[in-house]
Amino acid sequence: MWGNAVVEIGKAKNPKKVAKKAAETAYAFEFGPIQFKPTLTHGESTFHPDLEGTLSYFVGGNKKYQGDKGFALKPWTKVRFDNHNIKIFGNKAIAMGHYYFTDKATGQETKVEYTKGYVKTADGRVLIFLQDSSLPYSPPSTRVSSN
Repeated sequence: MWGNAVVEIGKAKNPKKVAKKAAETAYAFEFGPIQFKPTLTHGESTFHPDLEGTLSYFVGGNKKYQGDKGFALKPWTKVRFDNHNIKIFGNKAIAMGHYYFTDKATGQETKVEYTKGYVKTADGRVLIFLQDSSLPYSPPSTRVSSN
């Protein structure tokens, strides 16, 4: 559902409205602040603990989160998951792996590492309470000196 929402946000005529509905459906805001460290965020506002921060990351336009450019506006045509491991503890689960975002313009995939924490509510919904994602480590290129 989360991956489909990212794709739908980028297609939408009103992406903020679609992002708001998706965020309210996917994230565990009802339990208080979430633990959300988005992939391409930086500066003073690295962490996005609430609906305002989550919307800023997906669609941008929030002065409080100036590093956000609207990740879901790319647009992406597909998001696929490759789980490395999932651990379940009662009504909570932690998943770790990669997701791949397919760029509409080029067809290229962007590989992202993630950890997500989920909680299953009493009424059977599964919500994200933890999300930490980053681009894979890429060592600095080594230069050969001509001296």
